[in-house]
Amino acid sequence: MRRNASFTKRKTRWLKTDLVQAENKFMANFYTDVISLDPRFNNPGRISDILLLEPVTRQLVNKIIEDAKAHGVELMVFETYRSQARQQQLFDLGQTKLRQVGVHHYGLACDIVYNVNGEPSWKGDFSLIGHLSLANGLVWGGDWGNPAIHHSFIDADHVQRCTIARQAALFTRQWYPDDSYNPYKDK
Repeated sequence: MRRNASFTKRKTRWLKTDLVQAENKFMANFYTDVISLDPRFNNPGRISDILLLEPVTRQLVNKIIEDAKAHGVELMVFETYRSQARQQQLFDLGQTKLRQVGVHHYGLACDIVYNVNGEPSWKGDFSLIGHLSLANGLVWGGDWGNPAIHHSFIDADHVQRCTIARQAALFTRQWYPDDSYNPYKDK
């Protein structure tokens, strides 16, 4: 009997150690390692630094811009990371319906707009961004990854590497995508 109790204690200790290590591995991500440590974390201004996009998201956004250029369309990244202070400011100005910061805050979203002589422009049809987002595995704010459903909130210049269904887990820091994550294969 004592032998089993001793074995059970060792096994429990081993399982707890594994759990802590797994939790630490899970919790370490681009948000915790880069974004939360960036001096602009609470900045109320617009940030368009593509280096504040999680690396896979950054790669996919760059591919969208390259693909658009191949179609003769010049695009630019308008906003990447967004602090809660900036989100509140945009909400107060009526420029967003969301009071709480969303996927931008985690380095998994950005706004892509037309580049007209080096200046951002929202004039025109953004469906090309939707097609290129889908082709590159990002969710487009024009259909939120599901074009068959009518959406009351459209954000045509927005792309993100997170499904709507995953957002709650992202916001509570229970989930962050790994390098292989594709929102269109998320079940």
